[in-house]
Amino acid sequence: MKMYSKMEEENEVRTNFTVSLKKIIEEFSLETLNMPDDPEKIQISTPEINRPGLHMAGYFEFFDQNRIQIFGKSEEGFIQRFTPEKAEARLKEFFSRKPSAVIICRNLDVGEMYEKIAAEYQVPLLRTAESTSNFTAALIAFLSLHLAPRVTRHGVFVEVYGEGILLLGESGIGKSETAIELVKRGHRLIADDAVEIRRVSNKSLVGTAPDNIRHFIELRGIGIINASRIFGAGAVKLTEKIDLVVHLELWDVNKTYDRMGLDNETTEILGLEVPSLTLPVKPGRNLAVIIEVAAMNSRQKKLGYNAAQDLLQRLGMEDNPEGEQNKTVDPF
Repeated sequence: MKMYSKMEEENEVRTNFTVSLKKIIEEFSLETLNMPDDPEKIQISTPEINRPGLHMAGYFEFFDQNRIQIFGKSEEGFIQRFTPEKAEARLKEFFSRKPSAVIICRNLDVGEMYEKIAAEYQVPLLRTAESTSNFTAALIAFLSLHLAPRVTRHGVFVEVYGEGILLLGESGIGKSETAIELVKRGHRLIADDAVEIRRVSNKSLVGTAPDNIRHFIELRGIGIINASRIFGAGAVKLTEKIDLVVHLELWDVNKTYDRMGLDNETTEILGLEVPSLTLPVKPGRNLAVIIEVAAMNSRQKKLGYNAAQDLLQRLGMEDNPEGEQNKTVDPF
């Protein structure tokens, strides 16, 4: 029996998520200057934000009311250049577009005019002490994570030497047992049985566990265990970037497995290509140790060192055409 009861959703890409304004307020400890409704009911649907400099100048052709609007020194300084009457007119023209929320940075003292106009047009008005650049970067990262398209894969996700390793394979191949061995060796479990993968940028995927099965592992013959309770809080982690995908499969004597590591295999997830490799499984192979080595080797490759290429250079085979190297030399 699988712990995750919704495995029929596996491989189905899910989009169009929202996050409540209340969650944003709590995450960034925002001060509320005006709140027209329960912030739990106000939903943010886009990770994109906006600094309304052009809109303060009266240009609204591409205004997106779904975006959170960020006010900093530049926007406030621009408004201060006008007479009180004209400044009020400019702000009314802006707030009348009903943006999803307006956040004032640097604890700027914007006076009662902002609060009055925000209340008139029923626009949430918030304030933070953070600098505009720092807050904008943190808010975009937060929204990108919570609103990212996502997919659920049947597998196990662990952090090994700082590398996020996604283990995939048929049920019963030994993914959970390998994860337990890795945890015993000082690494950390992120998800077992179902891994929720989110595309947080055009380059990055992060994995986590569904809330209802987080930190639980199913071991055939033993049952369900809680890794956090048995091995301690240091043995688990909430989320991690996916750096390497490891496909586990039963050893096929008729199949030729890569022995050099020259081929750069990848696995496509949510439109991104992730480095991957295939590990054949048979009795006597210590998968935990092999995955540790794979994690360290993956990090070396990212740092620019490839052991297989180094060996070929030492053997004088570096000038062979690509694809011929494995045919012309087999040092093992």
